Amino acid sequence: MSTVASADTQATVLAYHLAWKRRDLEAILALYHPEVQYNDFFQNRCLSIGELRDYVSQTLPRQPEDYLEHTDRIRVDGDTAFIQYQTALAGSGQRVVFRSSEAITVRDGLIWRINEYASLVRAPESSLADNQRAPAISKLGLSARQLSYMARDLNDYFERQRPFLDPELSLQAVARATGYSRNQMSYLLNQVLGQSFYRYVNQARLAYLLGQWTQQGETVAIDEWAGRAGFNSTSAFYKAFRAGTGTSPKAWLKAHCARTRR
Repeated sequence: MSTVASADTQATVLAYHLAWKRRDLEAILALYHPEVQYNDFFQNRCLSIGELRDYVSQTLPRQPEDYLEHTDRIRVDGDTAFIQYQTALAGSGQRVVFRSSEAITVRDGLIWRINEYASLVRAPESSLADNQRAPAISKLGLSARQLSYMARDLNDYFERQRPFLDPELSLQAVARATGYSRNQMSYLLNQVLGQSFYRYVNQARLAYLLGQWTQQGETVAIDEWAGRAGFNSTSAFYKAFRAGTGTSPKAWLKAHCARTRR
């Protein structure tokens, strides 16, 4: 391929990258060739020009803190450019990222082909779990970017609304409040964040309780505090406390709080 072709490809893909960075939907769409094929191999989907408006609008960053961390510079070989990036997910209790790469082919100054690949990276799991993940996500209609936004929506909902204070909180109620289906929420928690719904909720309850204790000390009985934090049984509370802190409530209070109930 000629140097001129590489320069044209670089210019087109850079404009595409900057349009995504500006969240400029119309500028992004204007760079697609009329015969474009967008292959999202994470979802096992092939999209044509008529489907890309909805697809792109659903995957554009929605908040200032939503961003893609590029892990390499744009590399160009003739009419094709290669980019790599990753997106971190919130609320997992461990480092969880989607690592993605795209091969973008340019024709007539427009993007003609995109092959997008994404994989989930977290603590090692069995190969069986990895093999089960791909066919499941293809049925939910969520891209890697959409899953990262979904994780942020869930985390923000828990931080701002504190639904976990309700001891009867259900997965269906959380899904309805955040605008996702129950199956999508279940997939995010189980397959992506590696947690059960009740473990996720109890971690939020525990974090809230420890924050209250840090500010106020043990102003009422420990079991009463557990109820205020949303735990529906003392056994669930003590189990979650030990799993989350490695110690007992009294030992934690003694080590961290000067003010305790007299």
